[in-house]
Amino acid sequence: MKLDLSGRTALVTGSTQGIGLAIAAGLARAGARVAINGRTADRVEAAIDRVREEVPGADATAAPGDVTDEAGADQLVRELPEVDVLVNNLGIFGPQPAMEITDADWRRYFEVNVLSAVRLTRAYLPGMISRGWGRVQYIASDSAVVIPAEMIHYGMSKTALLAVSRGFAKEAAGTGVTVNSVIAGPTHTGGVEQFVTEMVGEELPWDEAQREFMREHRPQSLLQRLIEPEEIANMVVYLASPLASATTGAAARVDGGYVDSILP
Repeated sequence: MKLDLSGRTALVTGSTQGIGLAIAAGLARAGARVAINGRTADRVEAAIDRVREEVPGADATAAPGDVTDEAGADQLVRELPEVDVLVNNLGIFGPQPAMEITDADWRRYFEVNVLSAVRLTRAYLPGMISRGWGRVQYIASDSAVVIPAEMIHYGMSKTALLAVSRGFAKEAAGTGVTVNSVIAGPTHTGGVEQFVTEMVGEELPWDEAQREFMREHRPQSLLQRLIEPEEIANMVVYLASPLASATTGAAARVDGGYVDSILP
């Protein structure tokens, strides 16, 4: 399959590290002009350098800004008024006992993980519809379906993204624009390494800590290892491509078989 995104502009939120950075590199490899987003210009420029190192000749541009508030999102949209591919990747997570999650915590997770994506979808979807082509994606999580006891506020936010994705897919029905979510399983990123360490302790070497984490806290994984960010990116790039023109309103799983279901 040839995943050709030449001539398309893609915006990936929260793309200075981890899954977002891998997605940006993957889209650049497919020929897209990729806008790298992060809160600070320095981190964005560093991420652009990494994408260009990984993908020689990559067309990567800076799109700094805090999209978790209206002012930051408005500024980004003014500087990048049109995109063909929007990947809502930005998100936060962290363990917290259920009874200690405050009202402020609930609001923060909803604002960052859900409303930032809704805000950018409102900004960019009309243009995609008027041009008759576009791709909107939301990076969800297995936690959307299998709510983790140690961070139910995070699970709630990812469940909401599945609903948001399906709803906007209906808004774009029949227009040539597809809207999908990607259910990512436990993925090997810097943040997850820290999370794994918090869950199983600092004394174990990483390989052993990873296996212990999967065995004790994610035993339903059929992969029995953490997923690499590039494996998530592969699905995102496919869904962004013309080859995925008949896939919309879907929740595509890259979860290593974590969700115990025979349906996508």
